[in-house]
Parts: sequence; C-alpha cells; structure tokens
Amino acid sequence: MPRPLRAAIKKQLGKRPAAACAAILLMLWPFAALAAVSAQDDAGHTITLPAPARRIISLAPHATELLYAAGAGDALVAVGKFSDYPVQATRLPLVGDSAALDLERIVALKPDLVVVWGSGNSAPQIARLRSLGLSIFESEPRDFATVASSLERLAHLAGSDAVGAAAAANFRARLQRIAHTYRQRAPVRVFYQIWREPLMTLNDQHMVSAAIRLCGGENIFGKLPRLAPTVGIEDVLEADPEVIIAGSSARDDSLDAWRRFPRLTAVARNNLFLLDSNIMTRAGPRVLDGTDALCQLLDAARRKRK
Repeated sequence: MPRPLRAAIKKQLGKRPAAACAAILLMLWPFAALAAVSAQDDAGHTITLPAPARRIISLAPHATELLYAAGAGDALVAVGKFSDYPVQATRLPLVGDSAALDLERIVALKPDLVVVWGSGNSAPQIARLRSLGLSIFESEPRDFATVASSLERLAHLAGSDAVGAAAAANFRARLQRIAHTYRQRAPVRVFYQIWREPLMTLNDQHMVSAAIRLCGGENIFGKLPRLAPTVGIEDVLEADPEVIIAGSSARDDSLDAWRRFPRLTAVARNNLFLLDSNIMTRAGPRVLDGTDALCQLLDAARRKRK
C-alpha cells in the first residue's frame, strides 16, 4: 500500500468510527480490483491470479457458455471452435479445437486465464500451456452441482462475483423445480446415442446421465467404465430400452436404423427421440433446457405404456 494512503487512513482513524470506516473503504476501493483471487478447478487445482482476469480464453463450448453466464463475457479474447453460444462468442477469434490448439496464438494473446476442457482438450497441449506459465482452469462439470459452482468460481476469478452468484442461484432454483416435478415418476430404461457409426453412448459419469436420473430414467449402459463407450447393436437389442434418444443439432436420420428392429420396445412404441446435443451434452446453464425437454419425452413414453 502506498505510504500516502497509509497516512491518510491513519488520519481517518481519529474520526468517529462510522465516518472513519466509510472514508477508509472509499480510499481502498480502487485497490479492491487489484486484489488476488483464487478458486479451485474441477481437477482439484487451486488457481490464484494476482487480480481478476481481464483477458480470458475459453477452449470449450460449455466453458464459453459458463463464462458469459458468470458475467465474464467482456473479458473473453478468444475461444475454441464450436463456441457458438451466446452469439457474441461467434465474433471472437478462434484458437483451435479439441484435437489441436494454436498454442502460438494463445500465448500471443497474453491471457490472464485459460479455461480448458479436462477430458476434451489435448492433454499434452494443456500441459504445454502450463509449462509456458499460463494460468489454467480445468472445467469438467459432470453433475448439476458442479455447473452451479462453476458459475461462482469462474465469476470470482473474473471479478464478477455478483453476476455469478445470481446465475448460480437461478440455476439451483430451476433445478429444484424440475426435480420436484419429476421425482415421483416411474423408471424408464434409456439408451442415449451420441454417435451412429461406431455406435457410441455415455456412461453414468457424464452430465447427460445426471439429467436422465433426474427425470426418472435409467441409462442402460451407465455402468460401463468409459465415459463415452462404444457398444454393439446386439448390446442394445439385449438391453431392450424403452426409449432411444439421439443427440442432434438438427433433424437427421440418426434413429432410422433402429426401425428395422420392430420388436425393440423403443421402436414398437415409437419412442425414438431427437434432442439438441448442444443443450444436452454441454455442461452449462442451458443443460436445464435440455433436461426439461428430456423429462417431457420420458413422460410421453410413460403415457404409451399399456
């Protein structure tokens, strides 16, 4: 603290307590923005910045959405490919995708903070960014609680705590309303398809499975060890799901192949559904939009039971 400021504070201490406190707070206000901030990321690392971040790079679409919702959008200087929400993100420079990052450009942008996708970005390239001295926040929300706390933690690192706290509170309140609505629903066996060839799904560690559980569903491949396992058609036929959902950003033929198996319960009852993968698999605030839509589809399947 500068010596003249220390002298001014000492002088104020001689005044009445209330007046002194008010005066001191006004003196210190310009320095509050320069105070160090710390937060723990989803990998358990503690990130400490000398001041709230003013230049942030997001390397995953879900992280971009979290940062904007947390009030840190104005600090973003670049994003990874597929960061298309909100629309402001599409106007920012691109610095690579999950397979390859433009490390030279990232460094040249001189970010205070880089938010990466723990399981989605290249591990060697993340390690390289760390070795170059960049502050890295690993984002990997796999449940609703972590989405909410991510809003608060990222907001704190960006100095937008009030916005992040409000966004997290709204998220938790809406989550509670959805949970209350669907908590008594009968179970529904679900196959969630993320890719057709090879046929791929998600296990219970993924955010999508948290949504399925909230809606009263059961992921038929939830116990598999890999986060995004490959399965066979025979495996699906044997499990006989009541509902098959394909994640898709637009209408396509992802589900048509299943219609050649008319004895499959999901086919017999016409419970083949498409859901926008952007709001289902991106672990940001919009995941509740996807969850709400998912719950309604499972309710529609329940009504078809004899």
